[in-house]
Amino acid sequence: MTTHSQVQNAATDTARSWLVLAMASLIFAGLFALAVLIARMPPFDSLVTDPLFFKRCLVAHVNLALVVFMYTFINALLFLLPGRNPSNLVARNAVYLTGFGLLLMLAGSAVPDATPVLANYVPTIDHGLFQSGQVIFGLGIFASLLDRRLYSRHSDADSQAHSALPCEIPPAAAAGLRAAAITLILAGVTFVCSWLRQPQGVAVPVYYELLSWGGGHVLALVCVLAMISVWLILLTQSLGESPVSEQTAILLFGCMVLPWFIAPFLTLNGTWTSNYRTGFTDLMRWGIFPVVTIFFIMCASSLVRATKDKRVTPLQLITDVRISGFLASSLLTFVGFTIGATISGSNTMIPAHYHASLGGITVAFMAVTYMLFEAFGVSIRSNLLKLVAAWQPALYGVGMAMFAAGFMWAGANGMGRKLYGAEQASRGLAETLGLGIMGVGGLISILGGLLYLTIVSTARWGKSGVLYENQ
Repeated sequence: MTTHSQVQNAATDTARSWLVLAMASLIFAGLFALAVLIARMPPFDSLVTDPLFFKRCLVAHVNLALVVFMYTFINALLFLLPGRNPSNLVARNAVYLTGFGLLLMLAGSAVPDATPVLANYVPTIDHGLFQSGQVIFGLGIFASLLDRRLYSRHSDADSQAHSALPCEIPPAAAAGLRAAAITLILAGVTFVCSWLRQPQGVAVPVYYELLSWGGGHVLALVCVLAMISVWLILLTQSLGESPVSEQTAILLFGCMVLPWFIAPFLTLNGTWTSNYRTGFTDLMRWGIFPVVTIFFIMCASSLVRATKDKRVTPLQLITDVRISGFLASSLLTFVGFTIGATISGSNTMIPAHYHASLGGITVAFMAVTYMLFEAFGVSIRSNLLKLVAAWQPALYGVGMAMFAAGFMWAGANGMGRKLYGAEQASRGLAETLGLGIMGVGGLISILGGLLYLTIVSTARWGKSGVLYENQ
C-alpha cells in the first residue's frame, strides 16, 4: 500500500522534473538571444545569408522564455500541492512528452527558410517540425493536468504532512493554483474551438493571429492566477501567516475565473468576427484587474501590519527576496494596468503595457525559484551568488519598471509602435527622453535576467544552503 509520504515524495520528484525543464527552457532562450547578437557582429554577420534567421530566433526566444518557461514552471508548483492520491501514469510522465515537444521546437527553429510568424501571444514558425513541437508540448502540459489530486481540496492531515516540506503551499495559494490548472484546461478547449472555426484561404500571418488570439488571452489569465498564488506563497513564508484566508481566496479566485468560461463560446461564430476580437479584449480589460487589486490590498495590508508589529524590519523590505519579490511583482503589475488603461492608438504604450505585465509575472516566478531550490535540495554554489539571489528579483523589477515607463512616455508623446533605426530618427525631445529611460531600464533588466540565469545554470543538486531566515 502506498503511504502518504510516498505519494508526496513522488509528486515532489515530478515537480523537480518540471522545474528542470523550465530552467532549461530559459537557458535555451538565452542562447537564441545570444545567437541573434553574434550573428549581427562582424565578421560573423557575413555568414548569415538567411534573411529570416533573426525572426526565427526571436520566435524561438519568445516561445522558450515565455510560453515554455511559464507553463512548465506553473506545473512545478502544481505538483507541490498536497494530496493523498498518487498521480496517474499519464500525468506523472507528461513532463517527458513536453520535453520531446521542446526538442522538436528547437529543431524546427533551425530549419532554413522556414517562415516565422510574429503572432500575438503564441508566435510560431510555419513549418511542420516546429508546429508539431508546439502541439506535442501543449499535449504534454494538458496531460499533466489529468492528475485528479490537483483538484481535490486537501484535509488537515494532508496539511500537517505537507508542512514538513521546505516549500509549503499555503491553502489560499493552493486554491489559486487549482484555479490556474482549471483555466489552463479552459485555454486548451478555447484553442481547439478556435481551430475548428478558422476561416479558409486567409494569409498565413492572419491565420495564426486569429488562432492564438482567444486561447492566448485565457493563457494570460492562467499566468496572473499563478502570480497571485506565488504572492501568497512568498508572503506566507516571510510573515508566518497567510495574508488571505482559504475561504476568501476560493471566493476571489472563483469570481476571477467564472466570467472566462464564456471563452469557447466566443469562437462559435468564427474567429474573424468582431465578437471574437472584442470579446476577449473586454474579458482582459475587465476580468482581471478588479480581483488582482483586492488581493494586492489584502497582501499589502498584511505586510504593513507585520512592519508595525516589528515582525518585518524596514531592511527586510529590500533584502528578503520573498518580500522584495512580491513588491517588485505588484509594482510591475499595476504599472501594466495603468498603462493599459491609457492606451490610445498604435504607439509604444502597447509594448510598455505587456512588458510590464509579463515582467510582473516573471519576477514573481524568479523570487519563488529560490524557495523551490531549497525544497528540491538545490544549492547555490557561492556565498556571493546567495547574496546576489536576494537582490536579483528587485534589480530585474526596477529595470523592467523603467523600461515600461520609458516606452510609455515615448508613446504618450507620439512615438509609433514597431519603428526601428532610421524610422524613429525623426522625434522630439520628449520621445528621445522616453527612449533613453527605456534603454537604461532595459540594460538593468537584462543584467537582472543574466544574474538569474547565472544562478540557475551554476546551481547544483545536493544539500541546500539557507538563503534567508525567518525573523
